[in-house]
Amino acid sequence: MKVGYCVEGSTDRVALRGLQQRWCPQAQLVEGSFRGTSGLSQRREIPKICVELLARGAELIVFLRDANDENWRQVLKTYEGHCRADHQHLAIFGVCDRNVECWCCTDADWIGKETGRQPSEFRVADPKGVFEEAMGVTRWDRKEEEVAALVQRAPLRNWLGNSSFEQFYERIRDKSKERGCQVENLRAS
Repeated sequence: MKVGYCVEGSTDRVALRGLQQRWCPQAQLVEGSFRGTSGLSQRREIPKICVELLARGAELIVFLRDANDENWRQVLKTYEGHCRADHQHLAIFGVCDRNVECWCCTDADWIGKETGRQPSEFRVADPKGVFEEAMGVTRWDRKEEEVAALVQRAPLRNWLGNSSFEQFYERIRDKSKERGCQVENLRAS
């Protein structure tokens, strides 16, 4: 199965890759890209990206972006509204409450142990800076393999405490039932 995807940044891409390797390792990822990040450009580009990725064989398309300082639910609603009706059944939209680093740091105790840092360092409104520092991410070395591996082994059940991740997980899990991937049931005891 080919899964098309479009994300805003490298950490979003590798977090998505870590989830794909965990949940559907047999899937091949096919990347699309935004040429602009404004709401206006995304409104034009999302339909084009869907057409492009479907032409490249994608059977499902995942869009993932950050809410930054906006309300993630409102961003999601607007973002989904850019998708044409004939592509909506193939598209999954995720919006990280603030950024994907917030998902990675939801379980501050775990990420603290993984990185050798104090959990309190990750218990901030925006842990992006401390996450990148702890992972050794630089402008020239995005530590993509390390971040993907971290996401692969993360205690995702604890990430359900982040409502934007929970929403994304539920949509991925629902779609996986249709597509033959066995996404783990994070709610099972």
